[in-house]
Amino acid sequence: MGTFAVTDPSTGETVAEYPTATAEEIEAALATTHRTYQGWSHRTTVRERAAHARRLSELFIERQDELAKIINREMGKPIPQGIGEIQFAAKISAAFADNAEQWLADEQLEVADGLRTFFRYQGTGVILGVMPWNYPYYQVVRFAVPNLILGNTVILRHAAQCPESALALERLFLDAGFPNGAYVNVFSTHQQIADMIADDRVQGVSLTGSERAGAIIAEQAGRALKKCVLELGGSDVFLVLDTADIDSAVEHAVNGRMDNTGQSCIGSKRIVVIDRYYDEFAAKFTAAIGAQSYENGDYGPLSSDSATRTLTAQVRGAIEQGATILVGDNQPQGNVYTPSVISDITPNMDVYGEELFGPVAQLYRVSSDEEAIELANSTPYGLGSVVICDDLERAERVGDQLDVGMVFVNASGLGGPDVPFGGVKKSGYGREMGKVGMLEFANKKLYRFAK
Repeated sequence: MGTFAVTDPSTGETVAEYPTATAEEIEAALATTHRTYQGWSHRTTVRERAAHARRLSELFIERQDELAKIINREMGKPIPQGIGEIQFAAKISAAFADNAEQWLADEQLEVADGLRTFFRYQGTGVILGVMPWNYPYYQVVRFAVPNLILGNTVILRHAAQCPESALALERLFLDAGFPNGAYVNVFSTHQQIADMIADDRVQGVSLTGSERAGAIIAEQAGRALKKCVLELGGSDVFLVLDTADIDSAVEHAVNGRMDNTGQSCIGSKRIVVIDRYYDEFAAKFTAAIGAQSYENGDYGPLSSDSATRTLTAQVRGAIEQGATILVGDNQPQGNVYTPSVISDITPNMDVYGEELFGPVAQLYRVSSDEEAIELANSTPYGLGSVVICDDLERAERVGDQLDVGMVFVNASGLGGPDVPFGGVKKSGYGREMGKVGMLEFANKKLYRFAK
Protein backbone atom coordinates (compact mmCIF):
# COMPACT_ATOMS: atom_id res chain seq x y z
CA MET A 1 0.00 0.00 0.00
CA GLY A 2 1.50 3.35 -1.01
CA THR A 3 -0.60 6.35 -0.04
CA PHE A 4 -3.95 6.97 1.56
CA ALA A 5 -5.95 8.75 -1.13
CA VAL A 6 -9.25 10.60 -1.51
CA THR A 7 -10.72 9.50 -4.84
CA ASP A 8 -14.17 10.95 -5.46
CA PRO A 9 -16.24 7.94 -6.63
CA SER A 10 -18.70 10.19 -8.47
CA THR A 11 -15.95 11.45 -10.79
CA GLY A 12 -13.05 9.03 -10.40
CA GLU A 13 -10.76 11.99 -9.64
CA THR A 14 -8.09 11.61 -6.98
CA VAL A 15 -8.24 14.90 -5.11
CA ALA A 16 -5.76 14.32 -2.27
CA GLU A 17 -3.07 11.88 -1.19
CA TYR A 18 -1.47 11.25 2.18
CA PRO A 19 1.74 9.28 2.78
CA THR A 20 1.75 6.14 4.85
CA ALA A 21 3.30 6.28 8.27
CA THR A 22 7.02 5.95 8.79
CA ALA A 23 8.47 3.44 11.23
CA GLU A 24 9.20 6.35 13.56
CA GLU A 25 5.57 7.50 13.46
CA ILE A 26 4.32 4.00 14.30
CA GLU A 27 6.73 3.80 17.24
CA ALA A 28 5.61 7.24 18.42
CA ALA A 29 1.94 6.12 18.29
CA LEU A 30 2.71 2.99 20.31
CA ALA A 31 4.82 4.88 22.84
CA THR A 32 2.41 7.76 23.41
CA THR A 33 -0.74 5.61 23.70
CA HIS A 34 1.03 3.22 26.08
CA ARG A 35 2.33 6.08 28.20
CA THR A 36 -1.04 7.88 28.23
CA TYR A 37 -2.83 4.69 29.26
CA GLN A 38 -0.97 4.61 32.57
CA GLY A 39 -2.45 7.89 33.74
CA TRP A 40 -5.70 7.83 31.80
CA SER A 41 -6.79 4.47 33.18
CA HIS A 42 -5.52 4.75 36.75
CA ARG A 43 -5.83 8.43 37.61
CA THR A 44 -9.18 9.42 36.09
CA THR A 45 -12.69 8.22 36.91
CA VAL A 46 -15.34 6.76 34.64
CA ARG A 47 -17.37 9.93 35.14
CA GLU A 48 -14.47 12.14 34.07
CA ARG A 49 -13.78 10.08 30.98
CA ALA A 50 -17.48 9.96 30.09
CA ALA A 51 -17.65 13.76 30.18
CA HIS A 52 -15.29 13.89 27.22
CA ALA A 53 -17.52 11.46 25.30
CA ARG A 54 -20.49 13.72 26.00
CA ARG A 55 -18.58 16.67 24.57
CA LEU A 56 -17.62 14.55 21.55
CA SER A 57 -21.33 13.97 20.91
CA GLU A 58 -21.92 17.72 20.88
CA LEU A 59 -19.02 18.33 18.49
CA PHE A 60 -20.38 15.81 16.00
CA ILE A 61 -23.59 17.82 15.76
CA GLU A 62 -21.78 21.17 15.61
CA ARG A 63 -19.60 19.98 12.71
CA GLN A 64 -22.04 17.68 10.91
CA ASP A 65 -22.19 19.65 7.67
CA GLU A 66 -18.42 19.75 7.28
CA LEU A 67 -18.05 16.09 8.25
CA ALA A 68 -20.77 14.97 5.81
CA LYS A 69 -19.00 16.73 2.93
CA ILE A 70 -15.79 14.85 3.71
CA ILE A 71 -17.31 11.38 3.40
CA ASN A 72 -19.38 12.41 0.39
CA ARG A 73 -16.08 13.06 -1.35
CA GLU A 74 -14.29 10.01 0.07
CA MET A 75 -16.86 7.25 -0.44
CA GLY A 76 -19.86 8.81 -2.13
CA LYS A 77 -22.43 8.94 0.66
CA PRO A 78 -25.18 11.48 -0.16
CA ILE A 79 -25.01 14.48 2.19
CA PRO A 80 -28.35 13.82 3.96
CA GLN A 81 -27.34 10.21 4.61
CA GLY A 82 -23.94 11.38 5.83
CA ILE A 83 -25.59 13.74 8.29
CA GLY A 84 -27.78 10.86 9.45
CA GLU A 85 -24.70 8.75 10.12
CA ILE A 86 -23.04 11.59 12.04
CA GLN A 87 -26.13 12.15 14.16
CA PHE A 88 -26.21 8.44 14.99
CA ALA A 89 -22.52 8.59 15.94
CA ALA A 90 -23.38 11.47 18.26
CA LYS A 91 -26.16 9.41 19.88
CA ILE A 92 -23.79 6.48 20.39
CA SER A 93 -21.21 8.67 22.08
CA ALA A 94 -23.89 10.17 24.33
CA ALA A 95 -25.36 6.75 25.16
CA PHE A 96 -22.01 5.41 26.32
CA ALA A 97 -21.44 8.57 28.35
CA ASP A 98 -24.87 8.35 29.96
CA ASN A 99 -24.69 4.64 30.80
CA ALA A 100 -21.00 4.13 31.55
CA GLU A 101 -21.13 4.34 35.34
CA GLN A 102 -23.99 1.86 35.51
CA TRP A 103 -22.47 -0.54 32.95
CA LEU A 104 -19.04 -0.43 34.60
CA ALA A 105 -20.25 -0.70 38.20
CA ASP A 106 -18.76 -3.50 40.29
CA GLU A 107 -20.53 -6.82 39.74
CA GLN A 108 -21.14 -8.57 43.06
CA LEU A 109 -20.82 -12.38 43.00
CA GLU A 110 -22.72 -14.82 45.20
CA VAL A 111 -20.18 -17.41 46.37
CA ALA A 112 -20.50 -20.44 48.64
CA ASP A 113 -18.02 -19.32 51.29
CA GLY A 114 -19.75 -15.97 51.80
CA LEU A 115 -16.62 -13.89 51.25
CA ARG A 116 -17.13 -10.48 49.70
CA THR A 117 -16.40 -11.10 46.01
CA PHE A 118 -16.86 -8.91 42.97
CA PHE A 119 -15.65 -8.09 39.48
CA ARG A 120 -14.30 -4.62 38.82
CA TYR A 121 -14.16 -3.56 35.17
CA GLN A 122 -11.08 -1.63 34.14
CA GLY A 123 -9.01 -0.96 31.03
CA THR A 124 -6.33 -3.29 29.74
CA GLY A 125 -4.12 -0.97 27.70
CA VAL A 126 -3.73 0.08 24.08
CA ILE A 127 -6.38 -1.28 21.69
CA LEU A 128 -5.86 -1.17 17.92
CA GLY A 129 -8.88 -0.47 15.72
CA VAL A 130 -8.89 -1.30 11.99
CA MET A 131 -11.96 0.34 10.51
CA PRO A 132 -13.78 0.29 7.11
CA TRP A 133 -14.90 2.91 4.63
CA ASN A 134 -18.65 2.29 4.50
CA TYR A 135 -19.55 4.13 7.74
CA PRO A 136 -16.45 6.24 8.36
CA TYR A 137 -17.69 7.89 11.57
CA TYR A 138 -20.19 5.45 13.06
CA GLN A 139 -17.88 2.43 12.91
CA VAL A 140 -15.06 4.30 14.64
CA VAL A 141 -17.22 5.79 17.39
CA ARG A 142 -18.83 2.50 18.39
CA PHE A 143 -15.35 1.01 18.85
CA ALA A 144 -13.34 3.91 20.24
CA VAL A 145 -15.72 5.65 22.66
CA PRO A 146 -16.48 2.68 24.96
CA ASN A 147 -12.81 1.77 25.10
CA LEU A 148 -11.77 5.30 26.02
CA ILE A 149 -14.41 5.54 28.76
CA LEU A 150 -13.32 2.14 30.04
CA GLY A 151 -9.79 3.51 30.41
CA ASN A 152 -8.10 2.03 27.36
CA THR A 153 -6.27 4.12 24.79
CA VAL A 154 -6.80 3.71 21.06
CA ILE A 155 -4.70 3.55 17.91
CA LEU A 156 -6.99 3.91 14.90
CA ARG A 157 -6.09 2.72 11.42
CA HIS A 158 -8.84 3.83 9.07
CA ALA A 159 -9.57 2.64 5.54
CA ALA A 160 -7.12 3.82 2.89
CA GLN A 161 -9.82 5.80 1.07
CA CYS A 162 -10.84 7.70 4.22
CA PRO A 163 -7.79 9.74 5.27
CA GLU A 164 -9.62 13.04 5.70
CA SER A 165 -12.42 11.63 7.83
CA ALA A 166 -9.69 9.86 9.83
CA LEU A 167 -7.95 13.17 10.48
CA ALA A 168 -11.24 14.90 11.26
CA LEU A 169 -12.02 12.21 13.84
CA GLU A 170 -8.65 12.60 15.53
CA ARG A 171 -9.26 16.35 15.78
CA LEU A 172 -12.75 15.73 17.22
CA PHE A 173 -11.42 13.52 20.00
CA LEU A 174 -8.73 16.06 20.87
CA ASP A 175 -11.19 18.95 20.82
CA ALA A 176 -13.55 16.98 23.06
CA GLY A 177 -10.84 17.00 25.74
CA PHE A 178 -9.38 13.53 25.42
CA PRO A 179 -5.65 13.87 26.23
CA ASN A 180 -2.84 13.59 23.70
CA GLY A 181 -2.15 9.89 23.28
CA ALA A 182 -5.66 8.71 24.16
CA TYR A 183 -6.76 8.48 20.51
CA VAL A 184 -4.08 8.40 17.82
CA ASN A 185 -4.65 8.06 14.08
CA VAL A 186 -2.06 6.21 11.96
CA PHE A 187 -1.88 5.78 8.20
CA SER A 188 -0.28 2.36 8.53
CA THR A 189 0.50 -0.30 5.96
CA HIS A 190 -0.74 -3.85 6.33
CA GLN A 191 2.69 -4.91 7.56
CA GLN A 192 2.66 -2.15 10.14
CA ILE A 193 -0.74 -3.37 11.36
CA ALA A 194 0.79 -6.82 11.87
CA ASP A 195 3.76 -5.30 13.68
CA MET A 196 1.49 -3.34 16.03
CA ILE A 197 -0.59 -6.42 16.84
CA ALA A 198 2.61 -8.27 17.73
CA ASP A 199 3.88 -5.43 19.92
CA ASP A 200 3.54 -6.09 23.65
CA ARG A 201 2.16 -2.59 24.21
CA VAL A 202 -1.00 -3.45 22.25
CA GLN A 203 -3.50 -5.54 24.23
CA GLY A 204 -6.20 -6.19 21.66
CA VAL A 205 -7.49 -5.46 18.17
CA SER A 206 -10.94 -4.80 16.72
CA LEU A 207 -11.58 -5.05 12.99
CA THR A 208 -14.65 -4.25 10.96
CA GLY A 209 -14.14 -5.37 7.39
CA SER A 210 -14.13 -8.29 4.99
CA GLU A 211 -14.00 -11.97 5.78
CA ARG A 212 -10.52 -12.13 4.23
CA ALA A 213 -9.23 -9.26 6.37
CA GLY A 214 -10.80 -10.81 9.46
CA ALA A 215 -9.04 -14.12 8.89
CA ILE A 216 -5.69 -12.34 8.57
CA ILE A 217 -6.20 -10.22 11.70
CA ALA A 218 -7.46 -13.20 13.72
CA GLU A 219 -4.39 -15.23 12.76
CA GLN A 220 -2.04 -12.40 13.72
CA ALA A 221 -3.86 -11.76 16.99
CA GLY A 222 -3.90 -15.44 17.87
CA ARG A 223 -0.19 -15.76 17.25
CA ALA A 224 0.44 -12.82 19.59
CA LEU A 225 -2.11 -14.04 22.19
CA LYS A 226 -4.20 -10.90 21.77
CA LYS A 227 -7.96 -10.75 22.01
CA CYS A 228 -9.75 -9.61 18.88
CA VAL A 229 -13.29 -8.61 17.96
CA LEU A 230 -14.33 -9.14 14.35
CA GLU A 231 -17.36 -7.63 12.61
CA LEU A 232 -17.27 -9.01 9.08
CA GLY A 233 -19.62 -9.50 6.16
CA GLY A 234 -23.24 -10.53 6.04
CA SER A 235 -25.85 -11.88 3.68
CA ASP A 236 -28.87 -11.11 5.82
CA VAL A 237 -32.28 -12.56 5.12
CA PHE A 238 -35.53 -10.61 5.13
CA LEU A 239 -38.26 -13.21 5.73
CA VAL A 240 -41.85 -12.35 4.84
CA LEU A 241 -43.94 -15.03 6.55
CA ASP A 242 -47.29 -13.57 7.59
CA THR A 243 -48.48 -9.98 7.28
CA ALA A 244 -51.65 -7.99 6.82
CA ASP A 245 -49.61 -5.07 5.49
CA ILE A 246 -47.60 -5.97 2.40
CA ASP A 247 -46.89 -2.31 1.66
CA SER A 248 -45.16 -1.91 5.00
CA ALA A 249 -43.14 -5.09 4.42
CA VAL A 250 -42.05 -3.78 1.02
CA GLU A 251 -41.04 -0.45 2.50
CA HIS A 252 -38.88 -2.12 5.15
CA ALA A 253 -37.33 -4.44 2.55
CA VAL A 254 -36.41 -1.50 0.31
CA ASN A 255 -34.94 0.43 3.23
CA GLY A 256 -33.05 -2.63 4.38
CA ARG A 257 -31.57 -3.23 0.96
CA MET A 258 -30.86 0.36 -0.08
CA ASP A 259 -29.33 1.68 3.15
CA ASN A 260 -25.92 3.21 2.32
CA THR A 261 -26.45 2.33 -1.37
CA GLY A 262 -26.58 -1.33 -0.36
CA GLN A 263 -23.08 -1.14 1.12
CA SER A 264 -23.98 -2.30 4.61
CA CYS A 265 -22.93 -5.54 6.28
CA ILE A 266 -26.36 -5.76 7.94
CA GLY A 267 -28.31 -4.80 4.83
CA SER A 268 -31.21 -7.07 3.86
CA LYS A 269 -29.62 -8.84 0.91
CA ARG A 270 -31.78 -11.95 0.47
CA ILE A 271 -35.51 -11.27 0.38
CA VAL A 272 -37.37 -14.52 1.12
CA VAL A 273 -41.16 -14.52 0.72
CA ILE A 274 -43.72 -17.21 1.52
CA ASP A 275 -45.81 -18.41 -1.45
CA ARG A 276 -49.10 -16.72 -0.58
CA TYR A 277 -47.52 -13.24 -0.61
CA TYR A 278 -44.85 -13.69 -3.24
CA ASP A 279 -46.55 -12.38 -6.39
CA GLU A 280 -47.91 -9.21 -4.77
CA PHE A 281 -44.72 -8.58 -2.84
CA ALA A 282 -42.45 -9.17 -5.86
CA ALA A 283 -44.44 -6.76 -8.04
CA LYS A 284 -44.41 -3.99 -5.44
CA PHE A 285 -40.82 -4.58 -4.35
CA THR A 286 -39.38 -4.52 -7.88
CA ALA A 287 -41.40 -1.40 -8.67
CA ALA A 288 -40.09 0.33 -5.55
CA ILE A 289 -36.49 -0.64 -6.26
CA GLY A 290 -36.88 0.50 -9.85
CA ALA A 291 -38.21 3.87 -8.65
CA GLN A 292 -35.04 4.69 -6.69
CA SER A 293 -33.45 7.86 -8.06
CA TYR A 294 -29.79 8.82 -8.10
CA GLU A 295 -30.72 12.36 -9.11
CA ASN A 296 -33.03 12.71 -6.10
CA GLY A 297 -30.35 11.43 -3.73
CA ASP A 298 -32.01 8.10 -2.89
CA TYR A 299 -28.61 6.48 -3.33
CA GLY A 300 -25.07 7.44 -4.21
CA PRO A 301 -22.29 6.00 -6.34
CA LEU A 302 -20.60 2.82 -5.22
CA SER A 303 -17.55 3.61 -3.14
CA SER A 304 -14.87 2.89 -5.74
CA ASP A 305 -14.07 1.53 -9.17
CA SER A 306 -13.07 -1.74 -7.53
CA ALA A 307 -16.41 -2.07 -5.73
CA THR A 308 -18.27 -1.44 -8.99
CA ARG A 309 -16.24 -4.02 -10.90
CA THR A 310 -16.79 -6.64 -8.21
CA LEU A 311 -20.57 -6.19 -8.01
CA THR A 312 -20.97 -6.07 -11.78
CA ALA A 313 -18.99 -9.30 -12.18
CA GLN A 314 -21.05 -11.06 -9.50
CA VAL A 315 -24.37 -10.14 -11.11
CA ARG A 316 -23.07 -11.00 -14.58
CA GLY A 317 -21.98 -14.40 -13.29
CA ALA A 318 -25.40 -15.01 -11.75
CA ILE A 319 -27.16 -14.18 -15.01
CA GLU A 320 -24.79 -16.41 -16.98
CA GLN A 321 -25.57 -19.26 -14.57
CA GLY A 322 -29.34 -18.82 -15.08
CA ALA A 323 -30.57 -16.13 -12.71
CA THR A 324 -33.16 -13.63 -13.91
CA ILE A 325 -32.75 -9.87 -13.53
CA LEU A 326 -36.18 -8.43 -12.74
CA VAL A 327 -35.17 -4.77 -12.59
CA GLY A 328 -31.89 -3.05 -13.37
CA ASP A 329 -29.40 -3.57 -16.19
CA ASN A 330 -26.01 -4.37 -14.59
CA GLN A 331 -24.48 -1.60 -16.70
CA PRO A 332 -23.11 1.00 -14.29
CA GLN A 333 -22.38 4.50 -15.48
CA GLY A 334 -19.06 5.19 -13.86
CA ASN A 335 -19.68 4.06 -10.29
CA VAL A 336 -23.42 4.73 -10.41
CA TYR A 337 -25.04 1.30 -10.29
CA THR A 338 -28.77 1.06 -11.02
CA PRO A 339 -30.59 -0.66 -8.12
CA SER A 340 -31.53 -4.18 -9.15
CA VAL A 341 -33.43 -7.32 -8.18
CA ILE A 342 -32.42 -10.82 -9.30
CA SER A 343 -34.41 -14.03 -8.92
CA ASP A 344 -34.43 -17.70 -9.97
CA ILE A 345 -31.28 -18.26 -7.93
CA THR A 346 -30.37 -21.87 -7.18
CA PRO A 347 -27.86 -23.37 -4.73
CA ASN A 348 -25.43 -24.30 -7.51
CA MET A 349 -24.91 -20.63 -8.45
CA ASP A 350 -21.93 -18.74 -7.05
CA VAL A 351 -24.12 -15.84 -5.95
CA TYR A 352 -26.14 -18.15 -3.67
CA GLY A 353 -23.37 -18.07 -1.08
CA GLU A 354 -21.88 -14.65 -1.81
CA GLU A 355 -22.39 -11.25 -0.26
CA LEU A 356 -23.53 -8.60 -2.75
CA PHE A 357 -22.18 -5.30 -1.45
CA GLY A 358 -24.28 -2.84 -3.39
CA PRO A 359 -27.90 -2.12 -4.36
CA VAL A 360 -28.78 -5.60 -5.63
CA ALA A 361 -31.42 -7.73 -3.90
CA GLN A 362 -31.86 -11.47 -4.28
CA LEU A 363 -35.53 -12.49 -4.30
CA TYR A 364 -36.64 -16.01 -3.30
CA ARG A 365 -40.00 -17.80 -3.09
CA VAL A 366 -40.52 -20.45 -0.37
CA SER A 367 -43.48 -22.65 0.56
CA SER A 368 -42.99 -23.06 4.33
CA ASP A 369 -41.22 -21.76 7.42
CA GLU A 370 -38.95 -24.80 7.29
CA GLU A 371 -37.87 -24.01 3.74
CA ALA A 372 -37.30 -20.37 4.67
CA ILE A 373 -35.13 -21.36 7.64
CA GLU A 374 -33.11 -23.80 5.55
CA LEU A 375 -32.49 -21.14 2.89
CA ALA A 376 -31.62 -18.53 5.51
CA ASN A 377 -29.04 -20.79 7.15
CA SER A 378 -27.47 -21.93 3.87
CA THR A 379 -25.08 -18.96 3.74
CA PRO A 380 -21.68 -19.03 5.47
CA TYR A 381 -22.59 -15.70 7.09
CA GLY A 382 -24.66 -15.14 10.22
CA LEU A 383 -24.96 -11.46 11.06
CA GLY A 384 -28.55 -10.20 11.22
CA SER A 385 -32.05 -10.97 9.94
CA VAL A 386 -35.53 -9.51 9.64
CA VAL A 387 -38.67 -11.58 10.25
CA ILE A 388 -41.98 -10.07 9.07
CA CYS A 389 -44.73 -11.96 10.86
CA ASP A 390 -47.91 -10.78 12.58
CA ASP A 391 -47.87 -13.89 14.78
CA LEU A 392 -45.09 -12.87 17.19
CA GLU A 393 -44.78 -16.34 18.73
CA ARG A 394 -44.22 -17.79 15.26
CA ALA A 395 -41.71 -15.04 14.50
CA GLU A 396 -39.77 -15.86 17.65
CA ARG A 397 -39.94 -19.59 16.93
CA VAL A 398 -38.45 -19.00 13.47
CA GLY A 399 -35.90 -16.57 14.84
CA ASP A 400 -34.68 -19.19 17.34
CA GLN A 401 -33.77 -21.43 14.39
CA LEU A 402 -31.80 -18.81 12.44
CA ASP A 403 -28.01 -19.05 12.72
CA VAL A 404 -27.52 -15.31 13.19
CA GLY A 405 -26.45 -12.85 15.86
CA MET A 406 -29.51 -10.60 15.59
CA VAL A 407 -33.20 -11.01 14.78
CA PHE A 408 -35.31 -7.92 14.06
CA VAL A 409 -39.04 -8.59 14.07
CA ASN A 410 -41.44 -6.63 11.82
CA ALA A 411 -38.99 -3.90 10.82
CA SER A 412 -35.52 -3.39 9.44
CA GLY A 413 -32.96 -1.14 11.08
CA LEU A 414 -33.90 -1.82 14.70
CA GLY A 415 -30.40 -1.15 15.97
CA GLY A 416 -29.87 1.60 18.50
CA PRO A 417 -27.09 3.53 20.24
CA ASP A 418 -27.23 1.17 23.23
CA VAL A 419 -28.18 -2.06 21.41
CA PRO A 420 -25.49 -4.79 21.06
CA PHE A 421 -24.36 -5.61 17.53
CA GLY A 422 -22.55 -8.66 16.13
CA GLY A 423 -22.82 -12.00 14.42
CA VAL A 424 -21.76 -15.64 14.21
CA LYS A 425 -20.19 -17.97 11.64
CA LYS A 426 -18.14 -16.06 9.05
CA SER A 427 -19.73 -12.78 10.11
CA GLY A 428 -17.21 -12.71 12.95
CA TYR A 429 -17.32 -12.83 16.73
CA GLY A 430 -17.55 -10.51 19.70
CA ARG A 431 -20.03 -7.69 20.15
CA GLU A 432 -20.02 -3.94 19.88
CA MET A 433 -22.45 -1.41 21.38
CA GLY A 434 -24.26 -1.58 24.69
CA LYS A 435 -22.83 -2.94 27.94
CA VAL A 436 -21.69 -6.19 26.35
CA GLY A 437 -19.69 -4.24 23.75
CA MET A 438 -18.17 -1.99 26.37
CA LEU A 439 -16.81 -5.00 28.25
CA GLU A 440 -15.13 -6.73 25.29
CA PHE A 441 -11.71 -5.25 26.07
CA ALA A 442 -12.19 -4.83 29.82
CA ASN A 443 -9.95 -6.29 32.49
CA LYS A 444 -12.55 -8.19 34.51
CA LYS A 445 -10.56 -7.93 37.74
CA LEU A 446 -11.66 -10.21 40.57
CA TYR A 447 -11.64 -8.97 44.17
CA ARG A 448 -12.10 -11.23 47.23
CA PHE A 449 -11.86 -10.11 50.84
CA ALA A 450 -11.04 -12.36 53.76
CA LYS A 451 -13.38 -12.10 56.74
